[in-house]
Amino acid sequence: MQAVKLSPKFQVVIPQAVREALGLVAGETLQVIQMENRIELIPMRSAKSLRGSLRGMNTDVSRDPDRV
Repeated sequence: MQAVKLSPKFQVVIPQAVREALGLVAGETLQVIQMENRIELIPMRSAKSLRGSLRGMNTDVSRDPDRV
């Protein structure tokens, strides 16, 4: 876990290791979500860019009869 400091302009710098792991680039849009006492930053991705991201996911789950 890495800590960041809030600047006087209320800005934070995302650590390089996190930027590289998530493939973030300068100018990218992030969605900001407040959940109780924490803040989540979620990269806004187009639906097209997510294609194939769930490859290999186990889809063998039990379903209600009306959902098959």
